[in-house]
Amino acid sequence: MVRARPSMRELITGRSRRGFVGRGAERAAFRENLELAAEDERHRFLFHVHGNAGVGKSFLVRELEQLARERGALTAYVDESVGSVPEAMAAISDRFALQGHRFKELDRLLATHRERRHEAESTVVETVGMLEPQPSPASMTAARAGLVGLGLVPGVGAFAGAVDPAQLAQGADRLRAGLSARFRSQEDVQLVLSPERVLTPVLLTELADAADAAPWLVLFFDTYERTGPFLDGWLHDVMTTDKYGGSLPANTVVVTAGQRAFDTARWGGFADFVTDLPLGPFTDAEARGLLAGKGVVEEPVVEEVLRLTGGLPVLVSTLAEARPADPDDVGDPSATAVERFLKWEQDPARRAVALACALPRRLDADVFRAAVECPDEEADALFGWLRSLPFVSDRGDRVQYHDVVRAPMLRLQRGHSPRGWAERHVRLAETFGRWRVEAEAGLETEELWADDGWRELRLAESYHLLCAGVRSALPALLRDFVDACDSGDVTARRWAQVLMEAGDDADATVVRKWGRDLLAALAEGGVAAALGLLSNRAGFDERQQALARTVRGSALRRSGAYEQAMAEYDRAVALDPELARAYRGRALSRDMLGDHEAAIADLDRAVALAPNHAGTVAARGEHHRRQGHDREAVRDLTRGVELDPSHHFAWASRGAAHQMLGMLDEALADLNRALELNPEYPFALMRRARVWRALGEPARQIADLDHMIRLNPDSAWRRCERGDALHSAGRHEEAVADYDRAIDIDGEHASAYAGRGVCRGGLGRFDEAFADLDRALALAPEYTWALWQRAEIHLQLGSYDRALSDTDQATRLRPDDAEILVCRARALIGLECFAEAIADLDRAAALVRSATVEGAGLAPLLGRIDVARAAAREGSAQ
Repeated sequence: MVRARPSMRELITGRSRRGFVGRGAERAAFRENLELAAEDERHRFLFHVHGNAGVGKSFLVRELEQLARERGALTAYVDESVGSVPEAMAAISDRFALQGHRFKELDRLLATHRERRHEAESTVVETVGMLEPQPSPASMTAARAGLVGLGLVPGVGAFAGAVDPAQLAQGADRLRAGLSARFRSQEDVQLVLSPERVLTPVLLTELADAADAAPWLVLFFDTYERTGPFLDGWLHDVMTTDKYGGSLPANTVVVTAGQRAFDTARWGGFADFVTDLPLGPFTDAEARGLLAGKGVVEEPVVEEVLRLTGGLPVLVSTLAEARPADPDDVGDPSATAVERFLKWEQDPARRAVALACALPRRLDADVFRAAVECPDEEADALFGWLRSLPFVSDRGDRVQYHDVVRAPMLRLQRGHSPRGWAERHVRLAETFGRWRVEAEAGLETEELWADDGWRELRLAESYHLLCAGVRSALPALLRDFVDACDSGDVTARRWAQVLMEAGDDADATVVRKWGRDLLAALAEGGVAAALGLLSNRAGFDERQQALARTVRGSALRRSGAYEQAMAEYDRAVALDPELARAYRGRALSRDMLGDHEAAIADLDRAVALAPNHAGTVAARGEHHRRQGHDREAVRDLTRGVELDPSHHFAWASRGAAHQMLGMLDEALADLNRALELNPEYPFALMRRARVWRALGEPARQIADLDHMIRLNPDSAWRRCERGDALHSAGRHEEAVADYDRAIDIDGEHASAYAGRGVCRGGLGRFDEAFADLDRALALAPEYTWALWQRAEIHLQLGSYDRALSDTDQATRLRPDDAEILVCRARALIGLECFAEAIADLDRAAALVRSATVEGAGLAPLLGRIDVARAAAREGSAQ
């Protein structure tokens, strides 16, 4: 059999490992640990490598990974390229896939998580109008615990302490309800609200399956000083608790590497399971051994290397790579290690490559060609040489310089030729800018910030413009930071990090200060705090200030802080009366505060300013629909689907409006189209089920509701919807079972108690019926349907005074509800108040004839009115 040729990467890795010298004790400790069974009390589950920059942490981690692979382990490597726990899970999944173990379910959920995060912004207008009027005690507890509306909402952080807990809790409940209405399952809701809760159990299951196929799993978390702030608590949980329904497999070893020692407050109780590996500079013997391995043995040269490097492994390795042999090569004693490396490199083309490739923060083959001026036929060989250098770490499809070497190379170039420095950065910026424009093809402006590739190109372009000192670069990046904040904390943090890095690399004090201050603000109070800082200091013009205020308002609104959001939107509108986004955001806040007509007025203004923005037009249509303005809703939603025929929500909302207008064929067509676009859209399934009911098709109605529940069996409102349908179909016991399950899921779901109460009343279980309806009204005192249904049971039992009391309260809340007026009239007839009963019935009949209600309910209601009116007239004539 012909042996396949090794890849360049394998050759580079092998050559690097053969040159590895030192850290023998650390390698031995790790190797011996893998020879101990997990049950052995001497076995350690966690290794923490720590030390200053340049001591060789990443190099040692790579060596430990190779040692683990040699013993049959499956490994994963995570570094600072991730910005959140879900991104870390994605990195782990990618590395296992390269070793033949795909985490299919985790990958599916991660993809869904990314999609749902981008969709969540519009959920406040995509509700089914069945939200509870008061927050649940569970949400009150969450808010008081500082979870800020379920613990997920980005961009508020410490600011939450200034917000009324009841307001946050109500916002949390409404956010949950809105997401439940939009997304196909409760799992999708939690992927937005608390992704770790959904993703972590799946990761643990995937790792457990992989653990059966290998003696060890080893997870490496490098640059932990950057990733630890968001990974450390999660890692502690998956290693030491069953918070996520389990923990890591027993044959898992975790290795973390960072500049700081472990957090003893969190990990101190687990010292017996941790091996601490502090790293310092090489000893004299280790450094000499590495140099000797490279053929560097002349004592004057060795002493010069030791002096220049202070024993830092990355610098010792870098100078050893040049293999200086002549003592005459030892020159200026003030030279730095990097300057000496460049002097000792004999090939001028390689020297130029090493310097040029220090400019980009990360390189792949394309960036290499953009940074280096060399013939195409030489590029691959030079890139291969670069990747073999000790200070260049291979990060999969990209490589990156070690900071200890890159920083002096940048200083050297900046000081030697400031004009050349600027020109090279401008050329790189132009290259990244050209690639960015290519990436924009086919994308709408609002879609750009959801595209990871576009964001990375924009960041790289901005970094090089800042380093070049282009005057417009800082204002442009600060403007971009506003949009980055709108994408959430992770994206905002990356923008601020680039500011700080460019400030350090170009020695630009103002840029560096902006980066540090924005990072500090993000850590202290999320994007709301960072945008506050930006608005106060950036020197924005009025339009830019308005945009920043609008994005800050959106962050506050997403947290449930609607009044604070309103204040930001008000300021934005005052600064720029033509900013459509501000009116749209303010409309959503007004809606959540119950000021629905003012919300529509704001949407009117937003549509006038952006008449072709499909989302805004459809949002106004949905607001009209929920306010009962069905013809206006159809007008706007028709325009919405014309602007964006793929907008499944607009189709479904128009279907619901057509249903309310009695246009059942049109409603069915719209809802069918919505479900063609999104077959698992619960709002459309629920609304189509109501159309089937109106068409007298109970079997099809229940089939849609069955499908909706299969998508998410643990949704209380879906169970209630099917319970109502089963009750209407006379399947009372099955209906009660659905209501029971809804109450098991959410013990404070008022409509579940009300529905069960009505169903039990129909079964003649009146004491239980009253108990359920009383509970529903205790949870929601202004729940008119529950008042009406309790009155109906009182009428059945001849308790006319109690029925009148309930209907009096219900008519005060909804004076134009014909059904409640008929119920009240029947109570008045029972109490022999015939004239008042006839007045109620006349008013009910007028309302029915003038209103547009669901077509199938109109004739029977008029018939009941006629029967009741006849009884009242007969009674008054006696």
